[in-house]
Amino acid sequence: MQQQITRMRREIEEIPESLERLLIQGGKDIATAAAAARELNPAFIVTAARGSSDHVCTYLQYASELVLGIPAASIGPSIASVYDSVLKLQQGLLLCVSQSGKSPDILATARNAERDGALTVALTNDPRSPLAAASAHPIYIHAGAELSVAATKTFVTSAAAGLWLLAEWSGNEPLLAALRTLPERMDKATRIDWPEVQEAIGEHSSLFTLGRGQSLAVSHEAALKLKETCQLHAESYSSAEVPHGPVSIVEDGFPVLGFAAADAAETALATVADAIRSKGAHVFATTNKVRWAVCIDHVRTRHALTDPLSLIVSFYSMVEAFAVSRGVDPDTPRHLNKVTETE
Repeated sequence: MQQQITRMRREIEEIPESLERLLIQGGKDIATAAAAARELNPAFIVTAARGSSDHVCTYLQYASELVLGIPAASIGPSIASVYDSVLKLQQGLLLCVSQSGKSPDILATARNAERDGALTVALTNDPRSPLAAASAHPIYIHAGAELSVAATKTFVTSAAAGLWLLAEWSGNEPLLAALRTLPERMDKATRIDWPEVQEAIGEHSSLFTLGRGQSLAVSHEAALKLKETCQLHAESYSSAEVPHGPVSIVEDGFPVLGFAAADAAETALATVADAIRSKGAHVFATTNKVRWAVCIDHVRTRHALTDPLSLIVSFYSMVEAFAVSRGVDPDTPRHLNKVTETE
């Protein structure tokens, strides 16, 4: 009997099309928000999100500091939703990310930030959502309907839309050019599913994911997806943090998956991956700079800042296949709903 294709798999395969749609239809939202940001010239950026959307924010925090030289940091949504604290946000920009645009604490953050003097921007997959209405500059990510509980195409399109905003804001032509080629590169990335990583994880119940710099966000996202879809205990670390304690639990055969973009952090991550391999772990990394760890197939995207997006797409293909192989339905993870509304 032919195995039924999961919704998660179909949505992974829709990522290139979703990005193409964003690139064709999203320019007006991006240009309007970028013009407002240039006019304000904010001294800082703060972000608010939960779950996969918060990993998008981590990705964009690094990108903001690298592209714009503007410091960026996450603020706890409970500061608004629980404590209703007044923040000194004048000359600041708030970026909220929520695929549904319905989470009450993110909505409260947007409303309070506007009250407190920030320019508010929201990335959302629902242009009619409460978050879009509450934000000065809502940006529709054009991902299309996402039915699987595990976010895939909304993560990628949110990250791409945010990166496009930063590139348009700064006039970064090389980054804009790389964004235009993303649909083609993502199509190639969907065809990679790392069977050697699946085999190494096997029956292990715990593993590490690693990143550094711009790739740290996709390491966080990978660990979350392993928990959501495979019911595995996965922990994400910066490769710079692992030697400061977490490496102590590594033993023979312990699985480790490292995400490296073609950037200034690549060599440092490869060095740590090799060091962990020397302790008996099964270590895989998306870089050919490793000597002892295993370099796994990956797609480069012609820009270091967009490389992490192709890596997470291949990971999504891997984790969906691995979940199915374990008899777990990745579309309906236990205890989870598609929209989580945190007060």
